[in-house]
Amino acid sequence: MDFKRLAKPALLAGMMVLGSAASALAFTACQVTDTGGIDDNGFNQTAWKGVTDAMAEHGIEGRFLESQAATDYEPNINSLLGGCDIIITVGFLMGDATAAAAQANPDQKFSIVDYAYDPTIPNVLGQVFATDQAAFLAGYLAAGMTKSGTVGTFGGINIPPVTVFMDGFAWGVDYYNQQKGTSVTVLGWDPDTKEGLFTNNFESLDDGRTFAQNLYDEGADIVLPVAGPVGLGSAALADELGTDNLKIIGVDADQYLTNPEKQGVYLTSILKQMDATVKSAIEAAMDGTFAGGLEVGTLENAGVGLAPYHDMDSAVPAELKSEIETIKQQIIDGTISVGM
Repeated sequence: MDFKRLAKPALLAGMMVLGSAASALAFTACQVTDTGGIDDNGFNQTAWKGVTDAMAEHGIEGRFLESQAATDYEPNINSLLGGCDIIITVGFLMGDATAAAAQANPDQKFSIVDYAYDPTIPNVLGQVFATDQAAFLAGYLAAGMTKSGTVGTFGGINIPPVTVFMDGFAWGVDYYNQQKGTSVTVLGWDPDTKEGLFTNNFESLDDGRTFAQNLYDEGADIVLPVAGPVGLGSAALADELGTDNLKIIGVDADQYLTNPEKQGVYLTSILKQMDATVKSAIEAAMDGTFAGGLEVGTLENAGVGLAPYHDMDSAVPAELKSEIETIKQQIIDGTISVGM
């Protein structure tokens, strides 16, 4: 299916697939993106895949609105009220706008990606992800693969769904150092002080290039950008420098697949399976089992994970691969407590 973006605030209606027209029109799932856009090669795009998967499997209608700025969140959500069986909002920064709309419209079902309400809101299902677990594996991998002894990371905005990646990455490097007696350095983030490098946006590819260049200039040969489309600028730099000099670790989606023009630069990606949780929320709304509360993606339930090594598979030593699989199981069974 070929979806074309219409100028905001126009609504994009998904094409009906499978099922009858009557069944498709009987249920509509709608998404409001964060500012990265629907085709950000990661966060919003992965969540939208959950909608399109539900469309393909159940013959429902799907629509989205893109937010160009934070000021679009509230009007975008409000414009969907009354026309959608479930409204999916994508991003921590949409927490307040989603709560306000949900509390004012208690009969409307909502699900929000990357936000947990305390107390929960009866008509909102929060989706959060223990990405520090998967990022811990990525940090261990990076520490085992670096040639310079220095790796780096930077974020888009200093908010929990971003820094949880950076925390896990730094902890994974530290664990490698403890196990191996090495001293691999992490630039760009200190999980103790919560201070680090941030572009303060999720849009600028130029910032992604600049921040990765600065980290590279300081010695990092593997960089983890946690900044949505900003990270595409880092990938472009790595492509120019060559992967012998700089490798990238992607976030949210398997960026080897979503960024095919630069796929060779990715060592792996830290996955958040938002497509699966979004689809699950839609199906619950369809079958009458929807309830507000919280869904948590973990290594144990495959809500988070590491992408394959793809083109770099042969470069990752078999021993390191085995250690990562062992650590994954130890996190699942509680032998290793990430974040403690």
